[in-house]
Amino acid sequence: MATHTFNVSIDDQVYLEEGGEEIGAVRKVEKDHLVVYVENNGDFRIDGPAVKAAHDGKVVLDAAQLSPEFMKAVNRAHIKETE
Repeated sequence: MATHTFNVSIDDQVYLEEGGEEIGAVRKVEKDHLVVYVENNGDFRIDGPAVKAAHDGKVVLDAAQLSPEFMKAVNRAHIKETE
């Protein structure tokens, strides 16, 4: 099993892909997970393996490893932005 050590800080922006649209912000950093706030949907726990990369104040997540609830929240947040 591969392990990664990323330098993640509170308030880092969260994305599903490099160069994509921001989907949230880091609220809490723990040894094995992050807590990510998604606008208008609250906080979600993101387990360490779902973090694909972290650099320059940005965290990129692996969508395949995210919960359906988190993905629904992301989609709802973007729908509200376009209304």
